[in-house]
Amino acid sequence: MPIRRAGKLMLLLACWLLCCAERYAQEPESELAAAQALMQQNKSAEAIQRLKAIATNRPGLRGINHELGVAYYHEGEYLEAAKYLQEAWQEDREDRDAAQLLGLSYYSSGKPAEAIPALEQVRLWHRDEGIDAIYILGLCYAMTRNYPQARRTFAELYGLRADSAEAHLVLARILLRQGFDAVAEEEARRALSIAPQTPLTHFTLGEFAVYKADYAMAAQEFESELTQNRGYAPAHTALAEAYWHMGRYADAERIVQRSIWLDSTNSKSYVLMGRVLIKKGQLTAAERTLQQAIGLDAGSYNAHYLLGQLYRDQGRAEAAEREMKIAARIQQQQGRDRNN
Repeated sequence: MPIRRAGKLMLLLACWLLCCAERYAQEPESELAAAQALMQQNKSAEAIQRLKAIATNRPGLRGINHELGVAYYHEGEYLEAAKYLQEAWQEDREDRDAAQLLGLSYYSSGKPAEAIPALEQVRLWHRDEGIDAIYILGLCYAMTRNYPQARRTFAELYGLRADSAEAHLVLARILLRQGFDAVAEEEARRALSIAPQTPLTHFTLGEFAVYKADYAMAAQEFESELTQNRGYAPAHTALAEAYWHMGRYADAERIVQRSIWLDSTNSKSYVLMGRVLIKKGQLTAAERTLQQAIGLDAGSYNAHYLLGQLYRDQGRAEAAEREMKIAARIQQQQGRDRNN
């Protein structure tokens, strides 16, 4: 009898220990799930605190580096995110989320060279997909002055031959927006030398000339673009603006009207037309045109500012103050956006 009772006690003890072990094993999973739920609620800081506690209590727990890296990434702490994501990727070389966020974290913290290995792996995984990480990879190559590799990356992203005029032009336009003016101009001229009839090449060179305030050269390039691309409304607008800066107001009015006929949704054309009408003294028409520009783009600084000036010159102080305040708010927001 005592032996049978002892056997039952041992069996109960074993069952209890097994239950404890299962519960102990499940605790980290439930805690990780709770942290993930916090991130889904945009509570990354709280998730980080919880994950740190788990890491302290469960050293070496698989998956904790991944979760901490993701949480820090969502919190905008990119260097800290990179530290954990690098560990997560070392733990699992097939962790695609960790690799992608690692590359983006390095890029966002101003370390493009460090971003390249992870983003190259992402490119191999997603070769036939156009995703942001591959675009960022191309920028990283540009930022490290590896322009041929940048061109090859963007060419693949856009489905182009790397040595084609179109690939050079795509790189030129992307570099132009990133402030690599000299290299971008060189790429555009390379595109022109390969295929002189490539659309947007002269338009891009015209934009370079505008940045240099060489409006005569800009006008020449925009005119060249229009000889082969008559239906491209932005080229009409850009040419009209170049004429405006050259004091050719009648030409500016004629060309910007063509742009509006081609595309009546571009607020920039209406702003330029407003300037022309103000210059001609047609203030009622100018007011109506600038209001049209604002209707198309309420965030147009130039439209609000010009309308404010027009009201001020007409002695409409209250309306002028209103428009100037709106223009100032837009300018401040644009400044904040550039700094972020």
